[in-house]
Amino acid sequence: MRAGVYLAHPRPGSFNHAVFDAVVEELRDRGCEVLAHDLYAEGFAPALAADETRTVQPVSDAADSQVALHREEVATLDAMVFVHPNWWGMPPAVLTGWVQRVLAPGVAYKLSTAEGEPAGLLQAGRALVLNTSDTPADREESEFGDPLDRIWSACVLPYVGVTDVRRVVFRTVTDSTDEARASWLHQARGHAAALLV
Repeated sequence: MRAGVYLAHPRPGSFNHAVFDAVVEELRDRGCEVLAHDLYAEGFAPALAADETRTVQPVSDAADSQVALHREEVATLDAMVFVHPNWWGMPPAVLTGWVQRVLAPGVAYKLSTAEGEPAGLLQAGRALVLNTSDTPADREESEFGDPLDRIWSACVLPYVGVTDVRRVVFRTVTDSTDEARASWLHQARGHAAALLV
């Protein structure tokens, strides 16, 4: 099995980094081939180029070699894992840009007409999204409606053919204890392992 694991957090030593490291280690220990990407550390450029803004026609070959590599890789994955904080109800900009530049038409989906239904092209049937948040769950749901769930479970992953979307939120992180963080890392490992079953 081949999995892509993507981290979007700019601060080295963050809890998101610890989650990323735990997931990568767990998957590798279980014999999974892991393509691990720390998007900020790699300097992934999130801004779309003008010729990447198509929705119906397939994108042309990427002039950016990093984007080209990610497009090639994502087409070969059996599973994907995304690790990122909840910032303003969105993923960090680098991951939003990754979605827009990598999960492109002709790479991750095809669309016959602008009004049509997309056909997902990815072979990755499952994905795990691991989020950190400082918003309590009841407030997230009552005031905001959990926008990250809508982004990943309705807008992005099903569009490209991922039918099994799993999401776990670790909260609240800023005031968490060492014991809570250790427990969350253990849970992250368990959820990663479950992707392989």
